Amino acid sequence: MQAASSERRIDALLALPRSAKHALAVLVDSALCVLTVWLAICFRFESWVSLTDYQWLAVALSVLLAIPLLTAFGFYHTVIRYAGRQTIVAALRAVGIYAVIYSAIFTAYGFPLVPRTIGILQPLLLLIGLALVRLLASQLLNEHTQAIKVQDNLPVVLIYGAGNSGQQLATLLKAKGESRIIGFIDDNKNLHKARIAGIPVYDSSEVVSLTIEHKVSDVLLAMPSLTRNRRNDIIKLLRPSRVAVRTLPSLTDLAHGKVNEEDLRELNIEDLLGREPVKPDQELLTENITGKSILVTGAGGSIGSELCRQIIKLAPKQLVMIELNEFTLYKINDELSATANERGIKITPILANVLDEDAIDSVMLAYKPQTIYHAAAYKHVPLVESNPVVGLKNNVLGTLYLARNALKHDVQDFVLISTDKAVRPTNIMGASKRLAEVVLQGIANEYKDTSRSTRFSIVRFGNVLASSGSVVPKFREQILAGGPVTVTHPNITRYFMTIPEAAQLVLQASPLNISHTRGASIFILDMGEPVRIVDLAALMIQLAGHTIKNHKHENTGIDIEFIGLRPGEKLYEELLIDSHSEATEHSKIFRAVERFHPWLETERFLHTLRQTPCDGQAVLQGILQLDLGYQPPSSN
Repeated sequence: MQAASSERRIDALLALPRSAKHALAVLVDSALCVLTVWLAICFRFESWVSLTDYQWLAVALSVLLAIPLLTAFGFYHTVIRYAGRQTIVAALRAVGIYAVIYSAIFTAYGFPLVPRTIGILQPLLLLIGLALVRLLASQLLNEHTQAIKVQDNLPVVLIYGAGNSGQQLATLLKAKGESRIIGFIDDNKNLHKARIAGIPVYDSSEVVSLTIEHKVSDVLLAMPSLTRNRRNDIIKLLRPSRVAVRTLPSLTDLAHGKVNEEDLRELNIEDLLGREPVKPDQELLTENITGKSILVTGAGGSIGSELCRQIIKLAPKQLVMIELNEFTLYKINDELSATANERGIKITPILANVLDEDAIDSVMLAYKPQTIYHAAAYKHVPLVESNPVVGLKNNVLGTLYLARNALKHDVQDFVLISTDKAVRPTNIMGASKRLAEVVLQGIANEYKDTSRSTRFSIVRFGNVLASSGSVVPKFREQILAGGPVTVTHPNITRYFMTIPEAAQLVLQASPLNISHTRGASIFILDMGEPVRIVDLAALMIQLAGHTIKNHKHENTGIDIEFIGLRPGEKLYEELLIDSHSEATEHSKIFRAVERFHPWLETERFLHTLRQTPCDGQAVLQGILQLDLGYQPPSSN
């Protein structure tokens, strides 16, 4: 802090006009005259004395003689930081003549309490003082200049937001010395043209010109309370500037501590959704979780692990996590163990396959879950397309076995996680998820008039940002590698939602499913408008501070390369089969109104699937005969 304050003072001095610098030098030298006269008198009397009477005459004559002589000999013409031989010669000549005149006055004439030796001692002290002050000033200014030269090679940054967070961030960056801050950007007009901690504040309209003029590499968003819409406006403003954009976390994340440079992160694409995130209803979140026994399948996956994180926050009695992948199960269990122990929540990680019906039966018998969230599924389109039987068995039969066990053990609520790819599917993954929906609806419809009380719900949503297999982490890796960024088709679009949004939608679904008259209900989220993937790629490239390679930038920037649609990939995704939905208690969650598939036909296919070891052709023919709207690619 002290170093930064000294730097600011030196900057302020250097910014003074030439006349002001000259006046300051005269003032300092006048003070030296006073000091050296007092020291000469003290040395002669061998004690510290206060100046009185004629002693002040000695002070006045010193100033009146020394300053004009130093001026006459060009002592003040030299720039202090470049003081050298010429300055020394000027000082020696001026002080030499001064010494002759000054000593003559006080030697020839005697003044009470003014020792005659002052005429010899004081000029010598004055010469030493002038030399020391110039030497020290020159050293400080040269070090400062050297520091500025070093700073010229540092990344240049702008901080967007001159409030408390922005000021704390600026202090940290200055102390660290690894970047050069050229200004704050702020929307508050009262701050424009002001300086905060020595840093100028500019209007947002100046941001583009500033980034170009000063070759800014990074813009740091230091406004934790910023709304998504305002953030989008700022991003649009910055897009032509070719700067990397980083941001501080939300106010919630910063509530327990001060701003740290480590808090800065790349601007997540979820920050740039064309809509505000859908806020959950707290009552709906807690209704089927708080104080209850919860089971999550696929607990180590992107959605499954986020479900577990959200569930732990809602204080269940116990959480049972089923996962086939040992490493991902270990990770989520390790992450949640401390929190669970603090809150007295029992968590149990279980390595099991949802296709092992006996194992699932044993788990339910031992832990008696009241709510099941079924997230276990194979979801990577190309992999499932290459392994259709395995994909169908896991996604369809796994749902069947789990649902039957839920009925057997009187589970209160069962929620299946589905996908928009289940609507008029063009790939095996989408067809498997649509068939899983049909299975759940069929089972719910078959048992709706029996004593079995399980309430079945289906949640269907679009692409989840930053989940496993999402384009976002793939694009980020490609940008870091220098490109190209690969997009399948210029017109391909997708709906996007954040991982927390997806998890919260799942948790709110079953409390909304109050009707059993039509079997399992399908819930969808208002996801705004679909996003063009090529626009998403371009935005990520620009926010990373790069240009997009085109005919104007043939040898610079990052290229976007179109590689063609993959087998089974659609240009557009949909959320509704029959284009009709109805409102629920939550204003942003809707219930799909869709026809049901005959259960007998579904059962015949399930029998075929269970008996098929590897005959993919028979399975594909069976799906086509089910009339699920499946339109396989010609390669199949």
